[in-house]
Amino acid sequence: IISSKYLKRVTRTGFKDGLFEVWRKDPQFVLNKPEYLGASVLIAGANFGIGSSREHAVWALMDYAFKVVISSRFADIFRGNSSKAGLLCIQCDEKVVEELWGIVEADSTTQFVVDLEVCEIRCGSLVVPFQIDEYIRWRFLAGLDDIDITLSHTADIAAYSSSRPVWMPSIH
Repeated sequence: IISSKYLKRVTRTGFKDGLFEVWRKDPQFVLNKPEYLGASVLIAGANFGIGSSREHAVWALMDYAFKVVISSRFADIFRGNSSKAGLLCIQCDEKVVEELWGIVEADSTTQFVVDLEVCEIRCGSLVVPFQIDEYIRWRFLAGLDDIDITLSHTADIAAYSSSRPVWMPSIH
C-alpha cells in the first residue's frame, strides 16, 4: 500500500503521493484513470492490507480520500488500525467484490451508498448486507477515535489521579 520510505513520518497526513507509489508509475493503473479520480470507496482484492499493517498504510488511503475499503478478506492488524483511524473496512464474499468491480467497470460514475445504520451497501439495484463489530460500528456512527473516547472519561481520570498517594507519579 505504501513504501517503507514513508514510515519515518509520524503525522497522519502527507502520504497521498506514497499510496500505491510503484503501481501509480504505470499509466494503466486504475487510480491513474481520470474516471476514478476522487473515489472514496476502494474495492480491493483479497487479503488487503497484508504486509501493510502499520498506521501509515491507513493514513495514505485516507489522505487519498478513501473512506471505505471493500474486500473479501483483510489483514487483521490492518483492519484494526483502520477502524481506530476512521477508515471503514467492509468484508464481503469474493463473488460480491467481483460483482461490484463489474458494475464499476461498466459505469465508472456508479454511486455507492454505504449505510452503516442498516449495515448494507447499495450500488444501483444491488443491495449487499454486511456485518461489522458493534463497538466499531458505534465508534464510526458517533465519530469517535481513541482520543475522543479517552477524553470522555476526563472526570474519572481526574478523580482517580487525585486519589493516588502523593509519592506516586501524577498527571498534573
